[in-house]
Amino acid sequence: MVDAAPLPFAGQVALVTGASRGIGAATAEAIAAAGAHVVLTARDTSALEAVEERIHAAGGHATIAPMDLAEPDAIVRLAGAIAGRWRALDIMVLSAAVLPYLTPVAEIEPKAFTKALTSNVMAAQAMIAGFDPLLRKSADARVIGLTSGVATAPRAYWGAYAASKAAFEVLLDCYAQEVRAISKVRVAIVNPGATRTAMRARAYPGEDPASLPEPASVAARLVTLLGEQFASPYRESFNQSR
Repeated sequence: MVDAAPLPFAGQVALVTGASRGIGAATAEAIAAAGAHVVLTARDTSALEAVEERIHAAGGHATIAPMDLAEPDAIVRLAGAIAGRWRALDIMVLSAAVLPYLTPVAEIEPKAFTKALTSNVMAAQAMIAGFDPLLRKSADARVIGLTSGVATAPRAYWGAYAASKAAFEVLLDCYAQEVRAISKVRVAIVNPGATRTAMRARAYPGEDPASLPEPASVAARLVTLLGEQFASPYRESFNQSR
């Protein structure tokens, strides 16, 4: 009998935010299929449990951590819990994001804008701050942040979301430059483009979802990227149908 080839991420620990649905869920499942133990975080407990069940049914390993990344101290508690169980964090995928209502800049509602900035920017910084020590303990740490084309190609009515994702990209780029010469941490900023997700459906209600790539196709590319020796900071855009 020929022994099965070792899984590429066997023995590694991954953390995926926004893992309850869409690209985050598909990516978590793909990383688990590649051998990593994946920590799944999002606000919807029942949806996280469904993703965890699919991972376990496929022979993978996962742990759910239901939480709102925007809550004070939530990320600190999560980082402490992970550090208490594992020596290092090898993969972190920042997939969670909030899409505020599309509206003219002059009419942006402050509460909605604050929520977008808190979830898309401040939570990302808190994730980096909370998990940087564990990432630096990995022999090959990779961080992937999922962004949007409007961060670099602004569009009318998208100001609130575009501004938050532009700031998100700047944070990740700066972090990559700060750690690349003193650690093994590598950072990739990826724009998955138009994908069949609930967020996309809210932004483009008249669009035919069947015309868009499935989240699994994005997840497959992200897993491939995680296995590559990309230079940090690395940028990639794909599935650009719009």
